[in-house]
Amino acid sequence: MIESKLPEVGTSIFSVMSALANEEEAINLSQGFPDFPIDVNLKKKVIEALAAEQVQYAPMPGRLDLRTEIAEKLFQQHNVNFDPQTEITITSGATQAIYSAITSLIKLGDEVILFDPAYDCYDPSIKLQGGIPIHLELEFPTYNINWEKVKATINDKTRLIIINNPQNPVGSVLSSHDIQELENLIKQYPNLYILSDEVYEHMQFNGPHLSVLKSDVLYPKSMVVYSFGKTFHVTGWKLGYAVAPQNLTHELRKSHQFQVFCANNTIQYAISEYLKSENSWESVNSFYQQKRDLFLKEIKGSKLKPLTCNGTYFMLFDYSSISNEADVDFAKRITKMFKVATIPVSVFYENKTDHKVIRVCFAKKDETLVEAAKILKTIS
Repeated sequence: MIESKLPEVGTSIFSVMSALANEEEAINLSQGFPDFPIDVNLKKKVIEALAAEQVQYAPMPGRLDLRTEIAEKLFQQHNVNFDPQTEITITSGATQAIYSAITSLIKLGDEVILFDPAYDCYDPSIKLQGGIPIHLELEFPTYNINWEKVKATINDKTRLIIINNPQNPVGSVLSSHDIQELENLIKQYPNLYILSDEVYEHMQFNGPHLSVLKSDVLYPKSMVVYSFGKTFHVTGWKLGYAVAPQNLTHELRKSHQFQVFCANNTIQYAISEYLKSENSWESVNSFYQQKRDLFLKEIKGSKLKPLTCNGTYFMLFDYSSISNEADVDFAKRITKMFKVATIPVSVFYENKTDHKVIRVCFAKKDETLVEAAKILKTIS
């Protein structure tokens, strides 16, 4: 019998709750995918790509036309120049970019600091490289980083800190103070690197997005990950990219080429042409802020207490005034009884910390959100 490298990993909670939602014919606010149409102009670019026979392998780092468009986009956002030849790599989704970054940096015995509740791919990716995940919990209920805990934990074995900004699953965002604390650590520990997961960059509702790309201290030691799937509502396309200085990009591509070699060429062409024609990413923030505000308005009066959501298309609700059930049990019960599926937040903690909180995805049609809020208000 084979000895598993990940003995504790089973079926993800997203698969479990989506399957339950389908079985119960419930409104699915659990898994993070939109239920509304994408831009018709983007669809046209895919058709153009097929008509142009853009169906063979793309270059291993990604199409240069797409990398050039990304560099232009990043300059518009951050007023910083990046070399599309040596600093940008197209990947098969952000998760693959994250895995490539971790495999290129982490060796046996290296420690990696990450913050719970955390996106579920970080921990197993570290373990598969022989690294040691060090889980630190964000402060509840603000979900801010406790930097004193970080300073007490970090040591000469710490190779990497993973940040997620805006943070999935909790919707918190980094402040200028957080960036300063990271800069201080990078200055103090010369062998330390940063992996910054910024896939929800265009969904921040309380001021400008503070990317590590803008820091002269952090960027030289950082790999930064993005997702077209999140930005353009096309999660099934699994197209992302990584931005890193030349020396780190060189190492990341070594790993990338033996995982997938290249991402989907047809979709790369379509996204490249789409970026040339319009800056549709600029409207994403207001689009999702409207959906967040709509859901908050419609659910007002519910016993579900909303926690602060400053980013992403996820929102957390404290249900402790309704029930003392474990969050997994509560989420499953309301799916069955009330026909709305959510995600229990304890599954994102190494220690399964249960604050009696569930997560909803508001990347849905307005009518879906109104109907779900109406139902959730009846839970008592």
